[in-house]
Amino acid sequence: MNKITNVDEYISQFEGEVKERLILLRETIKGLVPEATETIGYQMPTYKLKRNLVHFAGYKNHIGFYPIPSGIKAFEKELKPYTTSKGAVQFPHNKPFPIELIKKIVRFRVKEESTN
Repeated sequence: MNKITNVDEYISQFEGEVKERLILLRETIKGLVPEATETIGYQMPTYKLKRNLVHFAGYKNHIGFYPIPSGIKAFEKELKPYTTSKGAVQFPHNKPFPIELIKKIVRFRVKEESTN
């Protein structure tokens, strides 16, 4: 397996709805935080300000979104319909993609990072 070196390469591995969701997620994050550095971390798209802001990844059945534990905790109620763990949430492909919720989480993380 070749090591992914940029987000374009990462997204190009996918097809159909998964690819569309990954592109939308990327465009949303870049639109909200144009100053964030886009890189690959843990073999997935990663956005940084001073430190890691958010990561995301495509999977067969869901999009994984990783806003660190504080981003999950702050939106516990809104994330109830989804599978979550300490620092991750799974947005299944068989449900509408919650882009407005993702925007709120990204804005929260930006604010959190700008105060640290």
